[in-house]
Amino acid sequence: SRENLVDKLSAVLERNRQLEKQLEQLQAKAASAAGDDLSSSAVDVKGVKVLTARLDGQDGKALLALVDQLKNKLGRAVILLGSVHEDKVVLVAGVTKDLTGQLKAGDLMKQAAAAVGGKGGGRPDMAQGGGVDAAALDAALALTVPFVEQGI
Repeated sequence: SRENLVDKLSAVLERNRQLEKQLEQLQAKAASAAGDDLSSSAVDVKGVKVLTARLDGQDGKALLALVDQLKNKLGRAVILLGSVHEDKVVLVAGVTKDLTGQLKAGDLMKQAAAAVGGKGGGRPDMAQGGGVDAAALDAALALTVPFVEQGI
């Protein structure tokens, strides 16, 4: 019957929502584990820990959570994470609050997003952006060290 069909469809849609939520949680856990590994690859630039990483498949939400986690873990740091997600470049930059007088995440993001044919911005301590040129992502990430060298 028609009512039966509506009920079944509702149940399928609800199950789909639950599975999507579960997937998001698992991706966040995976990103968090990746964050533990990533922190060891930070380089020291004039007393600032600089960390860049490409984590393809992660969305902006996962990268934001990861940048927060890494800022807490690294202390005095500048972080730029990038990902190709659903054929678009996603970027998230973070600067610890003790450095925002000299270095602003929004400024780093403007440069990085421009490099991938997009735009971005945000607060001095956290910024998001994106673009369309996935081939330029590695070059965009590489802008972080010179950004810190010039700003400190």
